[in-house]
Amino acid sequence: MKFRDLKAQYNKYKYEIDSAIRGVINSSRFIGGEEVNVLEKRLAEYVGVKNCITCANGTDAMTLLMMAWDINEGDAVFVPDFTFFSTGEIVSFRGATPVFIDIDRDTFNIDTVKLEKAINKVLEEGKLTPKVIIPVDLFGLPADYLKIEKISKKYNLRVLEDAAQGFGGSINGKKACSFGDAATTSFFPAKPLGCYGDGGAIFTDDDSLVQLIKSLKVHGKGDNKYDNVRIGVNSRLDTIQAAVLNVKMTAFMDHELEDVNRVFKLYNEKLEGVVETPVIPDGFVSSFAQYTIKLRSKEERDLLQVKLKRQGIPSMIYYVKPMHKQDAFSELSFNEGDFKVTNELCKTVLSLPMHPYLGEEDIDLVCEVIKAYLV
Repeated sequence: MKFRDLKAQYNKYKYEIDSAIRGVINSSRFIGGEEVNVLEKRLAEYVGVKNCITCANGTDAMTLLMMAWDINEGDAVFVPDFTFFSTGEIVSFRGATPVFIDIDRDTFNIDTVKLEKAINKVLEEGKLTPKVIIPVDLFGLPADYLKIEKISKKYNLRVLEDAAQGFGGSINGKKACSFGDAATTSFFPAKPLGCYGDGGAIFTDDDSLVQLIKSLKVHGKGDNKYDNVRIGVNSRLDTIQAAVLNVKMTAFMDHELEDVNRVFKLYNEKLEGVVETPVIPDGFVSSFAQYTIKLRSKEERDLLQVKLKRQGIPSMIYYVKPMHKQDAFSELSFNEGDFKVTNELCKTVLSLPMHPYLGEEDIDLVCEVIKAYLV
């Protein structure tokens, strides 16, 4: 059994993927080919925004926005404590200060009440200037942007939606990657929409931001790549990856998003009353980058992982260590009492196999092992 079965996906779409790759090789346009333009238009249309700019990876996508918004030393950027390192890393990379916020226990996403308290605390201390909120659509579920955007307007802050795991999710029909002032996603292979290497994208309705991002991602270019008007980076999506993504995006829209939600419902039905299963609020749709359960203790979680492994069932722990405990942020001071939920979940969460090609027999096996251990 695979945790996320990329081989099953490839086998289903082998002809289309191989043909798309051969097309790029035959054209020999490996950088900036037509496949990139087609993909950007399709992504923007699917998400429901005016503009999509692809780049080398999801981390670069967020970094480019920090550069475009001139986030620097003395600025505060508010980030959930329970997420992957890159969301905080891109803040420190620019010399700004990440302010970590505890999460909602049900959704795994940023706690909006604690977010507003943290903003007020930074304002009262007067050492940093609040600038940006970076909510993360963790495990595929969009953060609560209805509340987040109210807070951002109240304090005049920008919102960067980190939808690295969230592509395909939605709130009342509005798609992930369309919230905030700009949004980013990742095409890392295991993401809901993944390529065969690294890749990322930025989404925005701000036309002036688009022109700046397009310059920054190609060495700060002006009219051409030998006219450099600012300091930038080198961050482009390869044409082969775009070709692969065009095939995979069709599959994602045709059936994969629906299929992962079918798997989610089967898991929830079979594990009801056995273990804490994912909670999806009314009006929200998750793209289920992960299916994550909660155990009662670290010991119970760790032993369950061992029992699953013995049956050939892979599982993962997202995340072993919270952001505020990462050594890279050790120069920052924290109050452990501010992170009660994150500290608990790092010890008790476990993610089970989850992908569009997971059969009911495999789901039954996973659930039988869990029931045999917990019931």
